[in-house]
Amino acid sequence: MSELLTIHDVPVLLCAPEGGTIGGERDALDLIGDAGYQGAQWVVLPVERFDEAFFRLSTRVAGDIIQKFVQYAMGLVVLGDISRHTKDSSALRDFVGECNRGRQTWFLADIEELREWLKS
Repeated sequence: MSELLTIHDVPVLLCAPEGGTIGGERDALDLIGDAGYQGAQWVVLPVERFDEAFFRLSTRVAGDIIQKFVQYAMGLVVLGDISRHTKDSSALRDFVGECNRGRQTWFLADIEELREWLKS
């Protein structure tokens, strides 16, 4: 289940926490297609939807998924608390920091934080 919202004139596909696990490129392409069909510029995915491998950078799952979003010029927001993943991984902390400096993929705590980011 997903909902198309407009936040600061930006169409955003907000995905429900319940639903299929996002674990690879095929899942990413399905989301990108759905979002594009609905006219969204960003897909907001709750952290619960990601396969655990996404948060282990050595698996390359995060890179593969994010690359698909980049290829199709669709923004991706990983929404929710990922501290249990970043507390033991300096590489993941660095990756999140790098992503959040860009305009393509953001790791944000909640919808209110997304509203602030889209305002600027």
